[in-house]
Amino acid sequence: MKPVYDTAAQVSAAATDDPAIRVEGLTMAYGDFVIMRELNFVVQKGDIFIIMGGSGCGKSTLLRVLVGLKEPAAGKVYYREGSLWDAEPATRAAISRRTGILYQSGALFSSMTLAENIALPLSQYTALTRKQIREVCSLKLALVGLAGFEDFYPSEISGGMCKRAGLARAMALDPDILFFDEPSAGLDPVSAHLLDELILELRESLKATFVVVTHELASIFAIGNNSVYLDVETRTMTASGDPKELLAHSQDPQLRRFLTRGQEQQKDD
Repeated sequence: MKPVYDTAAQVSAAATDDPAIRVEGLTMAYGDFVIMRELNFVVQKGDIFIIMGGSGCGKSTLLRVLVGLKEPAAGKVYYREGSLWDAEPATRAAISRRTGILYQSGALFSSMTLAENIALPLSQYTALTRKQIREVCSLKLALVGLAGFEDFYPSEISGGMCKRAGLARAMALDPDILFFDEPSAGLDPVSAHLLDELILELRESLKATFVVVTHELASIFAIGNNSVYLDVETRTMTASGDPKELLAHSQDPQLRRFLTRGQEQQKDD
């Protein structure tokens, strides 16, 4: 059972010798405005790790810090190669090669087919032939349930299919860690549920680690086995652990309010 932590100070003691990501003393800010301070948590290998919290708490900003797009105001982000923000360019590039990102919109190039979108990182970072790249593109699309859609353009498929195509591109280089920014945003409940099921299937088949930004309770409880909660009022994390265990055992009123949203409404109905 995944342990539950209601204070950030307890997190570092629970880290294994070789976690996927370790965050220590992280503070995020825009100029003088601090978004979050003193974040301490560990993403273990094989986790589906949820970054959760209310609107404006800094979930997407934290994701940008973890993937190397925004420098933190203070603190460290460690991968197996070392500290991300202290690393030499070559080391940071090696870290980036082991990660893939699914952006909220899918971020596919509209003028390119799905296969051409997936081929971009393969053409840039591998020595594969055009035929081999085409085969890899077909394989990645098949993994996300889009076999036979290689020559379709993003405008010719649904929003849910675009998300899956974006995921196929994120997986192009066989990353160890996949980052998702609000993957269910804009999807109907059925499509969102299917995407959750796909994430679980891929975790089992790829043995990869997933870091997911979301505020959707259905997804949090369906796929998450570890998490960090960012509290917008105190501007720091107040809990880390399995979301289901946090719901069962945490006494933090803000966290409980977040994890039980809508339940009172359902009872009244």
